[in-house]
This record gives sequence, C-alpha cells and structure tokens, in this order.
Amino acid sequence: MPTAILTGQPVPGSSIEGDLRSLGFDVRTAADTTEAETLLAAVPGDQRVAVVDARFVGHPHALRLGLTDPRFPLAAVPGAVTAQPAGRQALTRAVAREHSAGGGTTLLDNLADRVVTALDADGCAVHRPELGSLVATVPADPQARNEARQAVAAVDDEAVRLKSAVKSRDGFFTTHFISPYSRYIARWCARHGLTPNQVTTASLLTALIAAGSAATGTRAGYIVAGVLLLCSFVLDCVDGQIARYALKYSTLGAWLDATFDRAKEYAYYAGLALGAARSGDDVWALALGAMILQTCRHVVDFSFTEANHDATANTSPTAALSDKLDSVGWTVWLRRMIVLPIGERWAMIAVLTAATTPRITFYVLLVGCAFAATYTTAGRVLRSLTRRATRTDRAARALADLADSGPLAHLLVRPGRTYARVAVVAAALGAVLVTGSALVWGAGWQNVVCAVVYVLFSAAAVGRPLKGSLDWLVPPFFRAAEYCTVLILAAEAEVNGALPAAFGLVAAVAYHHYDTVYRIRGNAGASPAWLVRAIGGHEGRTLLVTVLAAALTASQFTVALTVLAVAVALLVLVESIRFWVSAGAPAVHDEGEPA
Repeated sequence: MPTAILTGQPVPGSSIEGDLRSLGFDVRTAADTTEAETLLAAVPGDQRVAVVDARFVGHPHALRLGLTDPRFPLAAVPGAVTAQPAGRQALTRAVAREHSAGGGTTLLDNLADRVVTALDADGCAVHRPELGSLVATVPADPQARNEARQAVAAVDDEAVRLKSAVKSRDGFFTTHFISPYSRYIARWCARHGLTPNQVTTASLLTALIAAGSAATGTRAGYIVAGVLLLCSFVLDCVDGQIARYALKYSTLGAWLDATFDRAKEYAYYAGLALGAARSGDDVWALALGAMILQTCRHVVDFSFTEANHDATANTSPTAALSDKLDSVGWTVWLRRMIVLPIGERWAMIAVLTAATTPRITFYVLLVGCAFAATYTTAGRVLRSLTRRATRTDRAARALADLADSGPLAHLLVRPGRTYARVAVVAAALGAVLVTGSALVWGAGWQNVVCAVVYVLFSAAAVGRPLKGSLDWLVPPFFRAAEYCTVLILAAEAEVNGALPAAFGLVAAVAYHHYDTVYRIRGNAGASPAWLVRAIGGHEGRTLLVTVLAAALTASQFTVALTVLAVAVALLVLVESIRFWVSAGAPAVHDEGEPA
C-alpha cells in the first residue's frame, strides 16, 4: 500500500486525510522534519510514497492526478509531491536537505513545495499534471482557505474527471458519435472493477468475432460484422477512457492497446477476404493492398514525428499556416476527417460491409486511404522543405532503427566510404527498381538481380546519418518496397493460398515494425540487433522472397511463404512479449487518435 506523510499544522475540518485514504494511501503524520525523514525511510523501497502539506485544499481528482499516475517516477501538485520506487532516492535526498536546513527541530512551512524546488534544482524530472479548473493550493491564512474552499465547491470534481477521460485530440466521428456516451461506460467499468486491459481484450475478441462473421460470406454475416466492428471500436475507446479516468496505466496495457488495434483491423480484412472467397470473389490482393497502404501511412507518421520531435529551429511557413487554420473550428474537423483516422475509417468499413460487398469495401477503403496518404505526406514534405531544422543524433538513430536494415546492408557499409548524400533518393530508386522489376519480370532471375541492386541502394541510403530534410521518407520507401514485392510475386503465382500466405508474412513483418516504433517512443531503444539479423532485415527478406519465387514452382513458393511467415511471426512475437511484460518496458500511451 502506498504511504502519504502529512506534514505541517493540521487544519480542523480538513478532508485531506480522508481524501488520501480514498485514493488508497496509508496516511502517517509527521510533527517535524526528523519524523518526516524517519517515516520516509520506513516505507519499503518498492512502494510509492507521498509528502503532503496538511493545509492542502483542493479537489480529490487534483490529488489523484498528482499522486497516483503510474507513468511518472516523480510528480507534484501545489502542496504535494510523490515518488515511485524509481524516484525514491531523489525524494529522500531532497527531504534530507530540508531536514539539515531546518536543524531537524521544526518542520518547515510548505515542506512539500520546498522538496519540489530541491528536486528541480537537482535536475530531476518532476511531472506536473495540467489541472485546468481543478483547485490545488496551500492557503496561507484563514481567509485564503475560505476562498480556496469556495473555489473547490464551484467546480464539479467528477464532471471534470469524466471530461478528462476523453482524449483531447480525437477525430470527428469519435468525438461526436462515440465519446458522448462511451465515457459513461468507462466510468461504470471503473466503478465495477473492470480494468483497461480486460476491456482491451474484450475489444479484440469482439473484432475477431466480427471478422468471423464477415468470413461467412452471407448478407446477415456482413451486417453482424459491421455492427460488431463498431462495438469493438466503442470498447477500444472505453479502455483508454478507463485508464485516464482511474489513472490505471500499465506497460502491458500500453502494449495491448498499441498492437491490438492493428491486429483487429487486419484480421477484419482477412475475414472480408475469406467471406468474398465463399462467394467466388477473390479479393486477397485488395485485402493485402489495404494492409500495406495503411501500414505505410503509419510509417510515414512515425518517421516524420521521430525526425522532428526534438529538432532545433523547427519552424516553417507551412507549419505556421497550419497553426492559423487550427484557430478556425471547421477547418480543424475537416482536416481531421480528411486523413481518415481510425474512427472514420472503421465506421466507413462497417457501413460498407453491411450494405455492399467486400470488393466494394476494399475499393473505397483503398481510394480513401490513398487520398489521405497523399494529403498528409504532401503536407509533411512541404513542411520539411520549407523549415530550417537541425536534426539531432537521436532523430537520426531513430530513423536508422525504423529503416530496419539487416546484415546485408550493414555488411556493405564501410567507415570512410562516400555514400549517397541524399539518402531518400537512393531509397526511392531502390524501391522503384525492385517493385518495378517484380511487375515486369515476375518470378524471374532478372528480378533477383534487381533485388541485389536494391540491397546495394539500401546500404547506400543508410551509410550516412539520416539528417537530411526528407530522410524521414527512407523507412516508408523501404516498407513499400518490401511489402509490395511480396504482394506482386504472390499475386503472379496464381495459385490458391499464395496471397493468404503473403498476407500472413506481411502481417508478421508489419507487427515487428510497429513493435519497433513503440519501443522507440518509450525511449527503450529499437528491437534487439539479434532479432533484426535473425529475420534478415528488410533488404534480406526482399532478396529472399525474390530468390524463392525464381527458384521454386508456384505451389512450392506458396509453402515457402507460409513457412517464412510462421518463422518470422514466432520470432517477433516471442521477443515482443518477453520485452513488454518485463519490468523495464516503458508505458507508452497516445493522446491523439491514430490514423
């Protein structure tokens, strides 16, 4: 159980002790700094501890935000500071300093705030949550205390808590058609002991049942699938809202939330393809194309963000125009809808599934996502060309990790050798060459030769640090080259099972790439080097697939793709699960709606 140490002169009628107990704290009272330091030392090192001024006046949710969020080692609101095990040493050092300053005889006024000042002076990262209209203060006199209590009474703590459970940047469909009622579902779940992870799992199961319904290939099955897909999305919103409402963030929850969205959507694509096949319509190529397009969109988003999030002088006229448009309400919603985020996209898929056929659903999805990808990528290219940004070594390292270069590319990179000054040109040429040759020659040895040249271009692209204005496009070009090569060669095999096997392979590799992204976002580094070597890197897998297509018959090629998909899936899943359930994995939570 976490411990809260109340310091300072108690105030008659104060609710602070009861508020702390309602948040799960074991409350202890210290009369001076000596006792405060003793109580702090007595708290087990693996438990959270807080130092709170007994004169604190504020909303319970302000205390909850400041003292119970599991994502931050150190956090504070006015009059209260807390430390998790990772921050205990820093907190203990700061309290000891205050003890020495006061001679150990008298508890200094505002000890909690003084400790926060000491932590800041030590360079410690202290999280200070945005409180908005919530009150958190330590009044200096009775009049100020009365005014603070009036301010607390004027704001509905529960209403603020419920509103803050909803993401600040959601899409139009989510904001206006889901969140108005999903927040109440989230509150009901939280009050009845349901965890975000349980709801996340329920969302996955609902989506899988939806995919199974679509796989029946009947009109009734399609209608049920569309309804269940929307239900799955509602639950997908609810899990995050529970986490924000009850501050129940966890590393496992971060991993489940990050991966299950992709698993649900791509499993649904497979269900639609199976349903169409029952009706005699083969749309596996469209399903795989939709997955490739969506994955490449995400890679563009991730790469651009990583390349620019810590860049210096990171401004441009295009960005300034975008900021001006954000002040015009209707343009904000229009721009959010144009990019076809997950809410709009899933609603569109659900309606089209129920009302039309899988082929029409995929056609509309591909056109819509292609337009969205063109819009967002063009805007980011313009921003990159018009800004004078200096990218850091961290950004270059992140882009190199996202490139997913394997042993072949690294073998060809030699220190001191001159490489392409414009990495994105080398990546683009290589991608066009390998996919173009697959289209022209198919499963021929000419395509293998072009794949070898692609390996050379890939090495040239990553031979220098990726700090150019458009170098964030290198990972997307590599993704498109690998995925599209697999799609083209599987489609040209023209045997049953080739495209489903290719779908499985691309899904396994895409999971590896998403896993890499969320590790980088959590400042945990990329996937381990041994894993990247074991699965060949993007250039190794691309070359291997072209060799298999040239050397094997169509039926044998299908078997080879299936074996490769299973092998890659087993390796990346085992390593991913090992990492994300380990104690050192980061808790990564997005506050904006993913595309």
